[in-house]
Amino acid sequence: MPPPTGLAARAFERAMSLNLENIGSALAAATPRTLLDVGCDDGDRTIELARRAGASEVFGVEAVAERAEAARRRGIEVVVTDLTTGLPYAESTFDAVVSNQVIEHLHDTDSFVSECARVVRPGGVVVTSTENLASWHNLVALLCGWQPFSLTNVSRVTSGLGNPLALYRGLPHTQPETWQHIRVFAYRALRELFEAHGLVVESILGAGYYPLPAAVGLRDPRHAAFITAIARRPSV
Repeated sequence: MPPPTGLAARAFERAMSLNLENIGSALAAATPRTLLDVGCDDGDRTIELARRAGASEVFGVEAVAERAEAARRRGIEVVVTDLTTGLPYAESTFDAVVSNQVIEHLHDTDSFVSECARVVRPGGVVVTSTENLASWHNLVALLCGWQPFSLTNVSRVTSGLGNPLALYRGLPHTQPETWQHIRVFAYRALRELFEAHGLVVESILGAGYYPLPAAVGLRDPRHAAFITAIARRPSV
């Protein structure tokens, strides 16, 4: 599928760039030696995040075998597995666990969060970024009687379902079914999900604030396009 173009696409790219900066800053503050990227895709962003964090050992989990192979070629130790069937690592293995734009694709988000909490060491961090269901552009779409932007990727046949302004509107859906969106969280729900699994949420950062500049999302994460939860496994 070709990348979208135009003003909306550029606004999305600016928001995602700031979102990645939020994730990178959170990992850099944690100074992990071992880093696991859950849903590492082809490893391109994983390598950059590991560099920002200063991690010397980089691991990944990916559901799509072809993308996992691409990540391996970048030097990441990758396991191919369904992300909701459990992570194939012992408890307390990693200093930090990161996932970017993954949780919204999963049926069993309880299993996902509990497994991230299990494999991170006590005192380690779990950094999870996702789209925000309560972002202003999603809320406006609902007021118009449209599908929220973050839930237009729900068909095997077509993209941009139910929203005439969606970036990929009307294009054939050529990506794997695992890339469809299943659940999209708002700020409070994301926090409470992590807390329910024993993690301490230290902060939630925002990025993107359509149609305003992306940095406005830093001031109002509850309505930002992307939210990033920074949670810590208690030391005791």
